[in-house]
Amino acid sequence: MDHTFAVIMAGGSGTRLWPVSRQKHPKHILPLLGERTLFQGTVDRLDGLLSPDHILVVTAAGQARILKKQAPMIPASNFLVEPEPRGTAAVVGLAGMVLRDRDPEAVMLVLPSDHFIRNRDLFQLVMRSAVEIARKDYLVTLGITPTFPATGYGYIQRGKPLLEEAAYPAYRVRKFKEKPTTAQARSMLSDGDHSWNSGMFIWRADRILEEFAHQLPELKRALERIGSAWGTVHQKAVFESVWPGLKTVTIDYGIMEHAERVVVLPAGGLEWSDVGSWDSLFDVLIPDVDGNVVVNSHFMSLDTHNSLVYGGQEKLIVTIGVDDLIIIDTQDAMLVCRKDQAQQVRQVISKLRNSDRNHYL
Repeated sequence: MDHTFAVIMAGGSGTRLWPVSRQKHPKHILPLLGERTLFQGTVDRLDGLLSPDHILVVTAAGQARILKKQAPMIPASNFLVEPEPRGTAAVVGLAGMVLRDRDPEAVMLVLPSDHFIRNRDLFQLVMRSAVEIARKDYLVTLGITPTFPATGYGYIQRGKPLLEEAAYPAYRVRKFKEKPTTAQARSMLSDGDHSWNSGMFIWRADRILEEFAHQLPELKRALERIGSAWGTVHQKAVFESVWPGLKTVTIDYGIMEHAERVVVLPAGGLEWSDVGSWDSLFDVLIPDVDGNVVVNSHFMSLDTHNSLVYGGQEKLIVTIGVDDLIIIDTQDAMLVCRKDQAQQVRQVISKLRNSDRNHYL
């Protein structure tokens, strides 16, 4: 693992966890599941796998100070701060160029900052195996075994097993499928050869930059301009001049859907969640005997079942005779919805953006 580096993508907003996750305080910097934040949990999973100086963090300008404070062991120079969001393809490309220049043999572990993984030992085993495969010129991703016909995730269709020797099962990727309809998701679940796209990727820095040159040549040229000034007195001026003009595109759509030599490692045993919406907390936190999940709140209930209550310690929340509810209480906003409607929080965000109440964002 001497030439291996983690690239933690930590610039998202987590809008479906509103009203706790906000633009200035997105979900990965919050202690949603305990004392440690999701970002800190991502860093913690790398302990024993990589040294802190081999961890890069790509983040937004308004979040860098908080993240540096949460992970003081990571060198400040390893924080790459975007002037403004330009999608995960630009993030990966920038980190790839920085690492290629630092170490021509660099292998990148591209990791979202806002995921929950309970099984750290398996995570490290899978990552070690993925690195060995990536060194052989493959682009590697991790697939999560689907447990229901989710329409909020992308899917990966497995092909034939990779015949090269590996410490962990690996398969060639036949196809990526972006967020499907309910009928498509049900079909893929029954087929048994599809995984959820975890958003975690492993590849050599030089290999992914070759894909950029082939599939996103305009973005690659712009990133090369930034890279040529990196580490010089002109870095800040060139970065802030070129970056805002980059086309916003995801690494999945811009690169992975049409890339060659792509491999997926099935990693269902990670006990993974992207903590993407309030109902996902039922998958990662232990409920009480009535199926209720209570986070950071004083709570009293009568005849209440399968509900989530999230609030502040200074306020008592009482429920009587309710089932399958999500109740989120913050200082300036409250959300109450049915558990099966949790994904519709994004519609609330859209309405707030188009109203005179966007200060609640």
